[in-house]
Amino acid sequence: MSRPLVATYRLQFREGTGFGEAEGLIPYLRTLGVSHLYASPIFAASPGSTHGYDVVDYNHFEDDLGGDTGFKKLSDALSSADLGLILDFVPNHMGVSPANAWWEDVLRWGQDSHFAQTFDISWEAEKILVPTLGKPYGEALKDGDLSVVYNEERRELRFSAGGYELPLDPRTLSHVFAFVDHAERDRMVRRFSAAVPADGEELNERFAEHVTDPTFLAELKRGVEAINADRNALHTLHEAQAWRLAWWRLAREKLSYRRFFEIADLIGVRQEMRRVFRESHRTILRLARERRLDGIRIDHVDGVADPKNYLADLARAFEAIGRDVTIHVEKILTGPERLRRSWNIAGTTGYEFITALSGLYVDASQEEAMTKAYADFVGTEEDLRQMIVEQKRLIFSHNLAGELAFLTDEALAVAARDLDTRDFGRDAMTRSIVEVAAALPVYRTYASVDGVPEADIQVIDDAVALAQSRREVEANRPVAFVGKLLKLDFEDGRDVTGALNFARRFQQTTGAVMAKAVEDTTFYRYNRLIALNEVGGEPDHYGADVAAFHAEMAIRLEDQPAGLMASSTHDTKRGEDARARLYTISEAPERWAEIVKTAAEAMSAWRKDAGEGLVSPDPATEWGFYQALLGVIPADFDPADEAMRKELSQRLVAFAQKAAREAKRYTTWTAPDEVYEGALQGFVEAALSKRESGDFLEVFWRAVQPFVVAGALTSLSQTLLKLTAPGVPDIYQGTEFYDLSLVDPDNRRKIDFRAREAAMTDGHGVAETLSAWRDGRVKAKLTAAALKARIKAPELFTTGRYMALEVTGAKSDHVVAFARADEQGRYALVVAPRLALGLLGERAQTPMPDPAAWGDTAVRLPSQLSGARFEDILNLKSVAGAPSLPLASLLADLPVALLIAD
Repeated sequence: MSRPLVATYRLQFREGTGFGEAEGLIPYLRTLGVSHLYASPIFAASPGSTHGYDVVDYNHFEDDLGGDTGFKKLSDALSSADLGLILDFVPNHMGVSPANAWWEDVLRWGQDSHFAQTFDISWEAEKILVPTLGKPYGEALKDGDLSVVYNEERRELRFSAGGYELPLDPRTLSHVFAFVDHAERDRMVRRFSAAVPADGEELNERFAEHVTDPTFLAELKRGVEAINADRNALHTLHEAQAWRLAWWRLAREKLSYRRFFEIADLIGVRQEMRRVFRESHRTILRLARERRLDGIRIDHVDGVADPKNYLADLARAFEAIGRDVTIHVEKILTGPERLRRSWNIAGTTGYEFITALSGLYVDASQEEAMTKAYADFVGTEEDLRQMIVEQKRLIFSHNLAGELAFLTDEALAVAARDLDTRDFGRDAMTRSIVEVAAALPVYRTYASVDGVPEADIQVIDDAVALAQSRREVEANRPVAFVGKLLKLDFEDGRDVTGALNFARRFQQTTGAVMAKAVEDTTFYRYNRLIALNEVGGEPDHYGADVAAFHAEMAIRLEDQPAGLMASSTHDTKRGEDARARLYTISEAPERWAEIVKTAAEAMSAWRKDAGEGLVSPDPATEWGFYQALLGVIPADFDPADEAMRKELSQRLVAFAQKAAREAKRYTTWTAPDEVYEGALQGFVEAALSKRESGDFLEVFWRAVQPFVVAGALTSLSQTLLKLTAPGVPDIYQGTEFYDLSLVDPDNRRKIDFRAREAAMTDGHGVAETLSAWRDGRVKAKLTAAALKARIKAPELFTTGRYMALEVTGAKSDHVVAFARADEQGRYALVVAPRLALGLLGERAQTPMPDPAAWGDTAVRLPSQLSGARFEDILNLKSVAGAPSLPLASLLADLPVALLIAD
C-alpha cells in the first residue's frame, strides 16, 4: 500500500541539483512535514537540458544527476525516512537529439527502423524534415556548413550540419567509398553496399570493428575529405538519406512529425501503440514493482492521442504488478469544465485551485474602476475575448501551419469520398478548421475509439455554431463538416477511420493552439491585473464571492479529493506571493493608477522612440512592468543594497525581454526587434538603478508599502487554505518561504536550503515570527504547523466532508471559514482573511489586523461543533467551541486560525 498523501514537495533537478543534493534535503523535508518528494523529470534528456522534459531515454536515469547508482541511493534514503516518491513523467514527446537512440535509429533506417512507429511521423512525406539549419539548405551547402565527419566516440561516419550530427544510412556509404583507393573501395563496397535492413545492427557493428584497421581508417578519412570537397557528391549523399536538412524557418509549415506545441526539438510519441507504451514505461513499472515509486505525474496529458485509454492502460499496468501508484495529470480545466471522472485518477496538478484562490482575493466590486484605470493609461479599451480569438487564428494558421496543412489533408480526404462534400475547397476547409478551433472554449475534446462523450458533443456543436456566426467562412457547410468529423458522425467504416484520424490530431493540436494563444501571447498583452494572467486562469473573471469559493471546493471534494493543490509550479507565470501582493491592488485601483502615473512621469526620459511611431516601452507593457516590479521586490528590500538592486535588475531585464517576445506585438523570438528591446532594457535598468536625478525605485517602494503589507496577509491566508482545503497541498521548492518569482527560468533559480533549514529549527513558533514577517519565516512556520496536523489525520483533509461556515458581522466580507469532518469524528476549523488591503488599511505596518477592528464579526458553528473542545494548532492552546466564535478573540494573536477537535 502506498504511503498516505499528506503533502508533496516539488524539487527541480538539474542545474546543480542531483540525486545527492536531494538526499541531503531529506531531514529538512521531514522537519517541514511533507510525505512525498515530487521530482521533476529525472530520466536522460538532451545534453545541456535545464528541465528534463526533452527526455531521450525513458529507461536510464540522467548521468549528470547521479545515474542509476545515485537514484537507488536516494530511493533507499527516502524509504528509510518514510518518504514517498512521485515522478514527473513525459509520455507525449521526446527530445530530438543525437543522444536519443530511438530517434537515431529512425533517422538511420527510415521506415525500416524498429522505431518507425514510435514517433508520430507522417511517413507519406518525402523525407523526415530536420529543420536545424540557420540558412536555406542551398546556402549552407555552398558555404561549406555541411560535411561528412568521422565520429571517433561512436566509430561511425556521420553527416554534420555545423556541428549538429546526423546518422548515415549504412546502405549509402558507397557514396563515400567511391572516393577512396580503388582496392579499398572494392573491399568496402563488397562488405557494406549489399546490406539489407534486417542486418542493420550487425552492419553497424561490423563497420565499427573494421575501422580499427589503420589502413582502412586512413583510406576512409581520405574519402571523407574528398567527398566534403565535392559539393555535388555531398548533396547526392544527403539526398540518399531518410531525412532532409532544412532551414529552421520551414519547421512551422512543413514539419513531417507532430511536435510539442511549436518546438521542433520535441517530437510526438505514439503512446497509443502497445509496443511503444511497453518500452517507454518499462523502468517506471520496475520502480513501482520494487516499491521505489509511489506516484506519477503525467506531463501534458492532453498531448497523448487518447488520454482516457492511456491512463487506463497505466492504471492496469500498476494493478498487474500489485502496486497502488497514484496518478496525477497536468490538465488545465477552463470555465465550467470538470475533471473527467471516467479517467479514474487521483486528480490534476492543481492549476484550477490557483484560479479559485484568485476569485477569493480579487475585489470584484472594483473591476470597473480597474478597467478604466488601465484603459486610461494604455489609451484604449481592450477586448480580451476578441484578442484571444485573433491570437488563436494567428497561432494556428502561422505558427502551426504544418499541423493545419496536415489536418486539411485529412479532412479533404474524407470529404472527397462523398458526393455532397467532395466540392469543398482547400481554403474553405482550412478556414473552417481554424474557426472551429478558435471557437473551442476548452483545450481539447476527447473523441476516441470508444466514441465521443456527450459533454464533448455539446461543446463541439456550440463551437460550430459560434464559428458559423462569426462568418469568417462564407459557407456554413464546411464548418459543419469539421464538427461532423470531430463527432465521428459517419456510417462508412473508412470515413469513421478517417474522421478518427482527423479528430485525434485536431484534439492534440487545439491544446497547443489554446496554450500558445492564451498563456504565451495574450497573457503578455492584456495587463489589466497580471495576477490573473495565470496558467488556467481567465483574466476577465475578475473576482468572486466566498460562496463561489465554497462551491469550487465542493467540486474538488467530489471530483478529486486527492488532487494536488498548487499555488506555484515550474510553469506558473509568477510566484504565489507575487500574485498575493498583486491581488491587493484590485481593492484600490485609483490608488494604483496614481502610483503608475507618478512612476510614468518619473521614467518619461527613459521611454524611447523605437521607430515608426512606436515608443518603448509601449503603455500596456509599461503598466504591466510596474505590476511585475511590485510583485518581485523582496519584502525585506533595502534600497541601499546595491547587490540586491543588481540582482533585481538582471531578473527583470530578462523577464521584460521574454514578456515582450511572448506578446509578439513589437518583437518576437524568431524576429527580435533590437531597437525596441534595447530601449526596453534601458528603461528597466534605469528603474532599478540609482541616479543623480532621483531614486525611482526607493520612491516606488515607499509608495507600494500598503500592497506589500496586505500581500503578506493574503499570502498567509492562501497558504492556510492550500493546506486545509480538499486535496493534497503541493509545495514548489522553496515556496514554504515567500515566493516572489517571475516566469521561468526565474522560478527555477537555485534555492538556499541551508538558510531555510536554519530558520525551521530556530525554536520559534508561528506567532513569535509574525513580528519579523518580512523575512518569510512566518509562512514557513505556518506551513510546518498545518502539515503536522495533516500528518495525524490525512483523510480529514482529503476525503473529509467540507462544510462552509457562515460569518456574521461588519467584516464578514473579509473572511472565509469552513470546517472539515471525517468518519472518525475529527474536525478541523479554518478561518482566513480576504481582501486584505481593505481590512488592514493603507497605513498598516504589519499583516496583523487590529483584533478590535473585527468588531462584531464572528464565525457561526453548527451544533456538532459548538460544544467541541479545539486545539489551536498555530498558537498551541485550547479553544472552547461555542455557537459563535468572535474573531476579535479567535484572531487576537494571528490573522489566521486552524483549530482541530478529535
